Amino acid sequence: MQAYGCFLVSFFLFSYLSSFSSALTDAEVSFIAHRQLVSLLEGGDIPDNYEFEVELDLKFPNTRLRRAYIGLQALKKAVYSDPLKTTQNWVGENVCAYTGVFCAQALDDPEIEVVAGIDLNHADIAGHLPTELGLLTDMALFHINSNRFCGIIPKSFRRLTLLHEFDVSNNRFVGSFPDVVLEIPNLKYLDLRFNDFEGKLPPELFNKELDALFLNDNRFTSTLPENLGNSPISVFVVANNHLEGCIPNSIGKMVNTLNEVVLSNNKFTGCLPPEIGQLANMTVFDISSNTFSGIILKTFMGLEKVEELDISHNMLTGPKQKSAKECYAVVSKPVDCNKAKCGGGHGPSKPSQPLIEKPKTPKPEQPKQKPPKPSPELVPTTPTPNPQPSKEETPKEQPSKEEPPKVQEPKEEPPKVNPPKEEPQKVQPPKEELPKEQPSKDEPPKEQPSKEELPKVQEPKEEPPKVKPPKEEPPKVQPPKEELPNKQPSKDEPPKEQPSKEEPPKAQPPKEEAPAPESEL
Repeated sequence: MQAYGCFLVSFFLFSYLSSFSSALTDAEVSFIAHRQLVSLLEGGDIPDNYEFEVELDLKFPNTRLRRAYIGLQALKKAVYSDPLKTTQNWVGENVCAYTGVFCAQALDDPEIEVVAGIDLNHADIAGHLPTELGLLTDMALFHINSNRFCGIIPKSFRRLTLLHEFDVSNNRFVGSFPDVVLEIPNLKYLDLRFNDFEGKLPPELFNKELDALFLNDNRFTSTLPENLGNSPISVFVVANNHLEGCIPNSIGKMVNTLNEVVLSNNKFTGCLPPEIGQLANMTVFDISSNTFSGIILKTFMGLEKVEELDISHNMLTGPKQKSAKECYAVVSKPVDCNKAKCGGGHGPSKPSQPLIEKPKTPKPEQPKQKPPKPSPELVPTTPTPNPQPSKEETPKEQPSKEEPPKVQEPKEEPPKVNPPKEEPQKVQPPKEELPKEQPSKDEPPKEQPSKEELPKVQEPKEEPPKVKPPKEEPPKVQPPKEELPNKQPSKDEPPKEQPSKEEPPKAQPPKEEAPAPESEL
């Protein structure tokens, strides 16, 4: 039972703590944003005499604290969820006692106290920023990171002329880049990371006297402007966006101030400018997960103080790299960085086109080697006639290919074959020598002494087993129209080279020619 009770206690404690922080649904985000649009005054700004239009029964030490009270109460009213009850004590005229509110002596009048800053970091507050916050003109810092604020940054923030740090990171703000921050004259620290801002980065941003700029993890889609080098920032982070183009050469102007650059996980292209080697004070340089190309220049040796260098997952080449196979896709397409232009990264693609054509040239050479391959396939057809004429009839091997058409002509010469009917009488008894003549195919060299047919008759007697399979061939010789029979008689009558032209008709009665050797015997 005790274990069961402990389980229940832990379960309810976990559910209670988890209720403190819960992500907003899309419906809640849209609802909060709608509330902000409804409550915005005159397009997001406030009238000059707005503070006097608000009636209050409370008394304040000075008018500046009264103005701060109006702005802080408007922020409390704009809160949609406050699980940690951070704004619970925001009641009464003592605004300096509010949680997250800090007061200090006024810069222009040390005798009075004013609200110098708001720090609601990690308060898990859900809501929006009201336009009345523009009344806190003495505020030097505004930190609300790691909350659930939605909507846009009101234009009334341009009235915060003393604002030094503006941190709204890790919230749910939307829209284009908040141009209102460009109108804050003394802004040094700008942190917009982990929101849903989108669009282009304004070039005017890099003309401001900023010290740190964090724009990472948004949805910005533009190139880095050419005036990047005009900025005196020491930390520049734009990772995890959709930025394109290449790094402007003007980055070399930041040699005295720039310490950290993080451009990872974007769509940057092109070559790295050699001016990067001039950044001697650089400690962090991360350009990983882009498509930078070209050769890593020796000017990188100028990064004497670098502690973290990450150029992985790009298309860069250098003296020390992976194997040739792994780098072939990159090395086979060298980039002419002298022709590359910043802004689109399309320059390096042009030189790669002729290089693609070069591997195509050897491809036609391969088919040129293929035609000789079928030539040996024709060779097996020729060997059959080669042994028949033996060495003396080698010149006749070439016309043998042309003899198939001549075979059609001898069809008219069967009357010439009639006179040698005397030979069929000689052929009648030895029907057994048909196999003997066929094995002559296996004995092309023995055909030279073919004039003495007696040794031929004796030798095939020992090879009848070899001839038995071809007994089935004579019927096969007859179905082919006249090509195969031409080969058989040619083997039987190598000495009768002159009448070989009349052999196609003799191919039809080969059985009668077989006894001829016996009669001679």
